[in-house]
Amino acid sequence: MAAIVGKKLGMTRIFLEDGTAVPVTVIEAAPNKVTAIRKTDRDGYDAVQLAGIPVADDRLTQAEAGHLKKAGGAGMKTLVEFRGVEVGGQAGGSEGEGEEGAEASSEGPKIGEDVTVSSFEPGQQVKVSAVSIGKGFQGTIKRHNFGRGPETHGSHNVRAPGSIGASADPARVFKGMRMPGQMGSRRVTQRGASVVEVDAERNLLLIRGSVPGGKNATVEVRSDG
Repeated sequence: MAAIVGKKLGMTRIFLEDGTAVPVTVIEAAPNKVTAIRKTDRDGYDAVQLAGIPVADDRLTQAEAGHLKKAGGAGMKTLVEFRGVEVGGQAGGSEGEGEEGAEASSEGPKIGEDVTVSSFEPGQQVKVSAVSIGKGFQGTIKRHNFGRGPETHGSHNVRAPGSIGASADPARVFKGMRMPGQMGSRRVTQRGASVVEVDAERNLLLIRGSVPGGKNATVEVRSDG
């Protein structure tokens, strides 16, 4: 399973060879660095940790900078672990692979390797995870797609949620009722997306349609299925 961490630049459209206009989301994914390998016998699960999205060194703590320096991935602000990943990267200039690198199998990923958008190919099914755009406190019509009440004949129940339970029995509101509240600003994984184009020279992934997150949001892209 291919995976990479990138930044959402926004949406545009491109034209296919037959002239069809396709809306796409542009994701910039600079080469990620493999910074850790998790093993079941040592960590309790198998995973690959990738570092992505370049940032100035002075924006990192000494602990973060030291962890990245071991893998030769200085200046990366985002660390994400992917389970079940078979990264197809290029050997990087790691200053010291350490015990974790020695434990990695010869066929699997190694600490210090670079992971690029070239690990994806046009037409590949992917799933994208990100924190959705926050919409603040919203009512039931916007949040849960409720219908509104009548607007004529003196009605005062135009956008009100309506009844939320009985009175005497059970004399309480059941948990899980769809009611007004905070909307958005939560982690969302969208499945069923597909890669339209891969621009390895500019480190860009063009994914059909929209994906979670606002402009410049951190997104995780991994192959689906």
